Amino acid sequence: MRKLILIKYASEIFLKGLNKNKFEKKLQDNIKSALSDIDYEFVKDQGRWFLYSNKVEEIIERVKKVFGISEICLVTEVEADLDKIKEQALIEMKESNVRTFKVETKRANKSFDMKSMEISRDVGAYILKNIEGITVDVKNPQCVINVEIRGKAYIYSKKVKAVGGMPYKTNGKTLLMLSGGIDSPVAGYMMARRGVELNCVYYHSHPYTSERAKDKVKDLAKILKGYIGTIDLYIVPFTDIQMEIINKCREDELTIIMRRFMMRVACQIAGNKEIHSVATGESIGQVASQTMEGLVVSDDVSDRPVFRPLISMDKEDIMDIARKIGTYETSILPYEDCCTIFVPKHPKTKPRLDSIRKSESVLEIDKLVQEAIDNTELIKL
Repeated sequence: MRKLILIKYASEIFLKGLNKNKFEKKLQDNIKSALSDIDYEFVKDQGRWFLYSNKVEEIIERVKKVFGISEICLVTEVEADLDKIKEQALIEMKESNVRTFKVETKRANKSFDMKSMEISRDVGAYILKNIEGITVDVKNPQCVINVEIRGKAYIYSKKVKAVGGMPYKTNGKTLLMLSGGIDSPVAGYMMARRGVELNCVYYHSHPYTSERAKDKVKDLAKILKGYIGTIDLYIVPFTDIQMEIINKCREDELTIIMRRFMMRVACQIAGNKEIHSVATGESIGQVASQTMEGLVVSDDVSDRPVFRPLISMDKEDIMDIARKIGTYETSILPYEDCCTIFVPKHPKTKPRLDSIRKSESVLEIDKLVQEAIDNTELIKL
């Protein structure tokens, strides 16, 4: 008898047909990376994955953040013998300290001479016989005793919900425009959760934005790193571009022209690094530059797909996810980024593409973009 950690991966992986092995292999590699400094044994039994280690709690905390894993269960492994199964199920029920229960059995090992319903019935009867004052509730039990019979038998009731999604690095690459706000880290998390490799770009306007603002963004990237292992953060000097726009363009068009420059820089970095797309934390109608017209004008300068996973989400929903993934408290620290320090009093909410193109034609666009990229700092986390 020994304690194991049962790894249940996302149901989507089962639907990958002939590609299933590729996704499983990547998920195993990601688990191995997350546990690189911990001794453990990887155990497979008729399609189930288990981890064995004397550092159970630490492993659970790390593995539950690995994208592609939907649930983690603490199981007891015993011989595939009905009496041993009954004894361990009884222990599991006593430890739960509740009054209602049911037993669910999965018999993957068809050579076991009882069917699943029969096993559940016998195990449930044994528990009822040995614990007073409890009842079976098949519809809404306080405790579900799970019995899985494979090469060995596994009994468990304790489950931990994991992040789900798809294995990281199975769906291309994106460059996230990471600000110091609430939205963009959530957008990055959601892209990574779908298996997209995450890189980040931050626009820094020294001396108008402080080093604390840069450190805040680095801290947000480090939190995201906790889910994906490593991350490249590009720090782009943006002051010269902003001052040129302020000096030569209309005030009410400042924000949308600034966003177009951000998009140009992001796309050029992405192209240089063979990154397939750009991602942002924009949500439709949330601020002046995020109207439908504003997004169209911004995308006009993009040469690759722009993904906006938060586009239809309410702010409260975004904040809930930020709290859940651990970025919220850092995001609300009062250090302004370049998007907030030069906000016009009355920004255009419905910019016209031809008008914006004409306004920014007075700028040396290619030169400004190239100078920003030439002076970009890369931080590997």
